[in-house]
Amino acid sequence: MSGHSKWSSIKHQKGAADARRGKLFTKLTREIIVAVRDGGANPEVNHRLRLAIQKARDNSMPSDNIERAIKRGDGTLEGEKLTEVVLEGYSPGGAAILVEALTDNRNRTIQDVRNMFAKSGGSLGESGSVTWLFDHKGLIIIATANQDADELALKAIDAGAEDVNNEKGYIEVYTKPEELEAVRSALEQNSATIDSAELVKVPKTTVKLDEHTSVQVLKLLDKLEELDDVQRVSSNVDFADDVLEKYKSQS
Repeated sequence: MSGHSKWSSIKHQKGAADARRGKLFTKLTREIIVAVRDGGANPEVNHRLRLAIQKARDNSMPSDNIERAIKRGDGTLEGEKLTEVVLEGYSPGGAAILVEALTDNRNRTIQDVRNMFAKSGGSLGESGSVTWLFDHKGLIIIATANQDADELALKAIDAGAEDVNNEKGYIEVYTKPEELEAVRSALEQNSATIDSAELVKVPKTTVKLDEHTSVQVLKLLDKLEELDDVQRVSSNVDFADDVLEKYKSQS
């Protein structure tokens, strides 16, 4: 689990590059729109919308943008007709990859994802082929530069976390999906510096690949995330620390 989530951390650090490409806010906007269409425009009663708004704020999305997204979701403003699509496939080396997208053209998105798999030496699988390999969890990343990591881990467990991983410079706090907000709130009340908090797909078991194949998979994951319609990508690869550090330095 750790090697997989470290790639997630690298993705978060690369968020600034996403923002420069103008893609991050677009993806955040789409998540808010669909959340409103699914559960209404009131975040007090719409759990998914609350999480989407919080994630947008965590990424410094302006309040005006958030409000416009909500209005596009409830029909006050004209917006895209978005469909949720979950695609499943295999990387070079046979690792499982789960791709979650929001799109106004399902066929285009499927073709774009299929082409990316093919170009990278992987393949798109059938529906249900890899979904069962993942659990739905809440993940909170806490920077530990000026805080006691062990103390934070204990506070997270006391707040209801299911699991905590202590990594260099940060800790990963895993929760049940429905308890993500409560655990985050409890940690913030204890002065924890929350770097990110979101719902993620966590592999039940992981696979290890050699360095060459690991780099191929990392490139594929990044290319998939760069597609306009793709919201998030998950894999069950346990990436070695040295491979991740080398890849990060070269990206």
